[in-house]
Amino acid sequence: MQRRRRRALLKEIPLLGGVALLIALLLKTFLFQAFVIPSGSMEQTIRIGDRVIVDKLSPWFGSTPERGDVVVFRDPGGWLGHEEVAALSDDSTVTRRIKDGLAFVGVLPSADEQDLIKRVVGVGGDHVVCCDAEGRMTVNGTPLDEDYLHPGDDPSAMPFEVTVPEGTLWVMGDHRSRSADSREHRDGPYGGAVAEDLVVGRAVAVAWPVGHWGRLTAPDAFSSVPGPRAPGDDGG
Repeated sequence: MQRRRRRALLKEIPLLGGVALLIALLLKTFLFQAFVIPSGSMEQTIRIGDRVIVDKLSPWFGSTPERGDVVVFRDPGGWLGHEEVAALSDDSTVTRRIKDGLAFVGVLPSADEQDLIKRVVGVGGDHVVCCDAEGRMTVNGTPLDEDYLHPGDDPSAMPFEVTVPEGTLWVMGDHRSRSADSREHRDGPYGGAVAEDLVVGRAVAVAWPVGHWGRLTAPDAFSSVPGPRAPGDDGG
């Protein structure tokens, strides 16, 4: 009797493993995925080596990123070459293969992801300017109190004024002096903005290391920003 139970259990193990693998792949594809941060462009909010959890479900229901959200997006073309990326690991071959397997099912982030992470500062139609007379960035005429910036950083050492094209996002890193963001790519097809369909998902939490764990939410600085004015609206 015990032998039969043992044989039955041995037959069930591959099936249970296959079901677990399928569930993990579905979660990675449609719900949540872990990403490793290889650059300091979002410090101190997100640090080099942090693991962030990205919500991939919301876009399936038509949700679009909002001002203040931290988003992961695919390289629009040539952006990664401008990022200062740190070497994060010197694992052995065996360890690397184990990590590759876990990354495949979404338990660990892949080291080969060709994605970037930035904060949404402006959405389609927004008028984003830096800087005003007091050195602040403004969105639709409203100055931002950007207390999330890396200590010592200015809103932007590079002055700019843009109207964000519809269907795109103006994105910037929180560590402005180390972020090759929308400002650096104004010669691109959308004047530096990123097409919404390149967004993988919204970063919702720092999951690792434990000492830096926390939710990622839109800062209060964006709560008072009005919607963009319609063309021809002079505000009168």
